Amino acid sequence: MTLWQPDPTLIRRPAYLSLADQFARAIHDGRLANGARLPTHRRLADDLKLSVQTVSRAYEELIRRGLISGEIGRGSFVQTQRREPEPPYLPERLGEVIDLSILKPVCEPMHLERLKQALGWLAENLPSSSALSFRPNMVFPRHRAVAVEWLKLCGLDVSPQNVSLTNGATAGMTVALMSVAPPGSTVASEAIGHHTLVPLARYLGFNLEGLPIDDNGLIPEALDEACRLSDIRAVFVQPSVINPTATLMDAARREQIAAVARKHDIAVIENDVLGPLVEHRPPPVAAFAPERTLYVTSFTKITVPGLRIGYLAAPDRYVAAVANRHLVSNWMATPMVAEIATKWVTDGTAMDLVRWQRSALRRRQDIASEVLAGVDYRAHRDGLHLWLPLPGDRAEESFVAQARLRGVAIAPGTSFRISEAPWHPAVRISLGSTTEGELRAGLGVVSKLLLGDPEHLLLAI
Repeated sequence: MTLWQPDPTLIRRPAYLSLADQFARAIHDGRLANGARLPTHRRLADDLKLSVQTVSRAYEELIRRGLISGEIGRGSFVQTQRREPEPPYLPERLGEVIDLSILKPVCEPMHLERLKQALGWLAENLPSSSALSFRPNMVFPRHRAVAVEWLKLCGLDVSPQNVSLTNGATAGMTVALMSVAPPGSTVASEAIGHHTLVPLARYLGFNLEGLPIDDNGLIPEALDEACRLSDIRAVFVQPSVINPTATLMDAARREQIAAVARKHDIAVIENDVLGPLVEHRPPPVAAFAPERTLYVTSFTKITVPGLRIGYLAAPDRYVAAVANRHLVSNWMATPMVAEIATKWVTDGTAMDLVRWQRSALRRRQDIASEVLAGVDYRAHRDGLHLWLPLPGDRAEESFVAQARLRGVAIAPGTSFRISEAPWHPAVRISLGSTTEGELRAGLGVVSKLLLGDPEHLLLAI
């Protein structure tokens, strides 16, 4: 029996709904823990001077909301539904908030104008197959051939038959995971990794094991040990700066990861959405283990967000699985967006936008270096963000809330936590999501919070 009891003085009409609301608030606030047994209908009715029917209706309302369960012969128990994970970014940009929470490229009016021009061109040159066909093989052969040329710029040499066009990297990585990790299997990943991996594992039914990392990325010995101790089917890696800690894995480490994957015959899923944006980077892991690596890249974060198209390159052994999973989950990528991507790759626009983005990001990295002088953080000059470990006396949730109260949104590091190992509080800060002036102001708020008194603001309630 729980110690918490509803307050009869707070019950308003309709009484059953008011009573249910009191229980709901207590559950939400943690005053009633998951699994707590509730009073019997009659006992609660006697305590609150209500009818048994009113209490029964209140419990029925709580069952409808998914907050309790009734078990015949045992009673009623708090049984909250599993809470969906919160995204690390603001779902909507509100008011005057400086939003440094969402990872996006630098965008200026030029980007919108380029896309408008491309749409004008598409109106005059749209192939009938892209507008009228349901068959991917009727639409995409030409696009796959162009994709091969772009993938060469990413350091990969593949055949058009091994390339699938996807609606961006998220669709690509989801299809890749579905292709190599059946329900009940285990996928390894960096301990601090992609924020969608945890919910994806739950939705797709595979287990996720976060492995130790260092300043060079995933530790090969940790992957080797996990493969010996567990039935690992695949490893998911982000070796080129897009990972939360902004790490660029060197060539030797990539080759070691490939060797471990080959030793244990597991698949590698490589998320490389920045592609050629990162200058002078090592070859992708896929270049060291082409027979087992599913390589994902896209244009969304390096050209313009509206160009939601990407490439998934898969080895022969997974081509059929990728095609089937893509068909049932997406059917096919959006043909008209693919037309724009293909045009931009062939006429050089895509690479022009990549070079522009690289220059813009380097200016912003310089701003971060200036404003955060003396602050210990991780970044790469061609990256879209920085990773800022918090001093030992700073709680992550409180720090994020304090920044938000001062008009700056940043992403909590725990959103990217995959391992249950001891956690050091940190935040991720996007550099491309706003103007240079707002970025400077937002980073200034972060710097003052770091260097100032950690005392909480008092809120009037």
